[in-house]
Amino acid sequence: MRPYERLLRYAAFDTASDSRSETCPSTEKQLIFAQALKEEMIQLGISDVRLEKNGYLYGTIPGNISNYQGPTLGFIAHMDVVDDVPSANIRPQIIERYDGGDILLNRETGVILSPKNFPELARCQGKGLIVTDGTTLLGADDKAGVAEILTLAERLLAHPEIAHGPLKIAFTPDEEIGRGADQFDVAGFGADFAYTLDGGAFGELEYENFNAASLHVEIQGKNIHPGSAKDVMKNALTIAMELERLLPPEKKPEYTQGYEGFLHLTNMTGQVEHCVMDYILRDHDIQKLEAQKESVRRAAVYLNEKYGPETVTCRITDSYRNMAQQVLAHRHLVDNALTAIRQAGGEPQVVAIRGGTDGARLSFMGLPCPNLGTGGGNFHSCLEYCCIEEMDQSVDCMIHLAQLYANEKK
Repeated sequence: MRPYERLLRYAAFDTASDSRSETCPSTEKQLIFAQALKEEMIQLGISDVRLEKNGYLYGTIPGNISNYQGPTLGFIAHMDVVDDVPSANIRPQIIERYDGGDILLNRETGVILSPKNFPELARCQGKGLIVTDGTTLLGADDKAGVAEILTLAERLLAHPEIAHGPLKIAFTPDEEIGRGADQFDVAGFGADFAYTLDGGAFGELEYENFNAASLHVEIQGKNIHPGSAKDVMKNALTIAMELERLLPPEKKPEYTQGYEGFLHLTNMTGQVEHCVMDYILRDHDIQKLEAQKESVRRAAVYLNEKYGPETVTCRITDSYRNMAQQVLAHRHLVDNALTAIRQAGGEPQVVAIRGGTDGARLSFMGLPCPNLGTGGGNFHSCLEYCCIEEMDQSVDCMIHLAQLYANEKK
């Protein structure tokens, strides 16, 4: 079976995670998908299949090299999709050959997928595409990765002439809400190194990501009838706007790209008496992230001097760190990935992630874990698509990686 055929099957499962839930997994429907994957893994002949109650699914593709002395490699994808785009009743459409130009996704609504807006579609010209009907996401983030890993397993188990060591595979819940690594069993997984397959064009290799922190601000105001407010009222809402103006305007995400970090106001709620603000802080350079934190602290000090002590309180929490320092300590992860991409017919492109992945956290949990592209695009939107041939190449890339590590010593 080709990976795109699996993706078409998997798209029927609504697996949106829910950040408001305190359970793991955050939604029961992720467990339904995990159970279906577990049954498929057993049917394929994957060993040590284990579905934990928290939704983490593990397995082993047995090696076929006697006295194998190389490192144990792993491949990881996540099962959930975002919940802020419709994710139920997905109706994928197949374009057997994309010849360029606009793609009419939905005749009734007039939704178009156009290379004018998404020039990266040009890379798919002459190839097959899976697209949406313009009303839901596709779920290729990250069911494409799941489909490719299980197609890898099917290929290797059917072709014992392909020499490889034991390969560990895992599928995680709740990645889209930042919890994908929370209960990952690194020791039980049993890999020395791993790759996530999660998003992006085939050929993309990601081993740098943002250092990240969250900022929670509470502003205490003082309310009184506006008719007698002079020299008495302290409006938490206007103080909140003043705080926002004190932060570097050029550091807003809409003005940044590449390696440039940002401070992003994600939520502001309140009244005159009390206001709450939430920010996310990001930068590839840890020193620049610390400078962002300091700019917030200085602004809070200034406002407390102006409006009174404890008017503004800030709580900064570190979220995750740049995995580059962990991955580059094992340079072979990068070098072998670049070689495998070329062997699979791709042109490697090293991309710095303007965000975070499960791999970033796993790298700091003792499992160095860069990310490989799966052949998709326009994730988290109703214009999501996935390239059929690039999915095939992703499987080939993993096979080449397995063979490269089969020739190495621990």
